[in-house]
Amino acid sequence: MEYKLRYNEEKVALAIESDGEGQFKATIGDNQFEVTYQRISNSRLNLVVNGRQATAFVADTFGGKAVTVNGRTWFLEDESARSPRPRSGPQSGPKAVTPPMPAVVTKILVSTGETVEKGQALLVVSAMKMDTTLSAPFDGVVTQISCSEGDKVTPKQVLVDIEAANTA
Repeated sequence: MEYKLRYNEEKVALAIESDGEGQFKATIGDNQFEVTYQRISNSRLNLVVNGRQATAFVADTFGGKAVTVNGRTWFLEDESARSPRPRSGPQSGPKAVTPPMPAVVTKILVSTGETVEKGQALLVVSAMKMDTTLSAPFDGVVTQISCSEGDKVTPKQVLVDIEAANTA
C-alpha cells in the first residue's frame, strides 16, 4: 500500500508490504524498516522496528491517521483511498474537536458563546512532551467546552462543540 507521510510540513512517500500477521516492511525514501507489532488497544500498539522497541499511539483524523511514537507525531494520508469531494462548508469536514492521541489539556483558548473562524486555535493538548493545538474545523459559535485545563483526554472524546455558522 502507498501512503503519504507528513511530519510538520514535509511529505514523503511511504510503502507498506505485509509480511504476514503482525509484521510488515516499510519503505520511506531510501530507508527500509522491518516492523513487528502487537495491538494493545484500539489506539495503542507495541512495535519492534529494526530490533528497537517502541509504543505507538494511533488516532483517526480527518483525511487519515495520526501516529505518535517517542513524542513525534506523523500524519498518514492514504491518497489512493481519497476520493475528490466538493468542500463546501462544515458538512465536508470534521464535526467535532477531538484529540489525535491520549493527552492532557494544557490551555483553553476560547469560551462558550464565542464566535470562531475555521482554523482558529481552540485549545492546546500535550502528549509525550509535545503540544498540539486543536483548531476550529469550520466557522461557528462555541456551544460547549467539555474539558478543563489539566484533564486527561482520549481520541474521539469531544472537547469543544461548535454550532456551524449559517453559510447560506
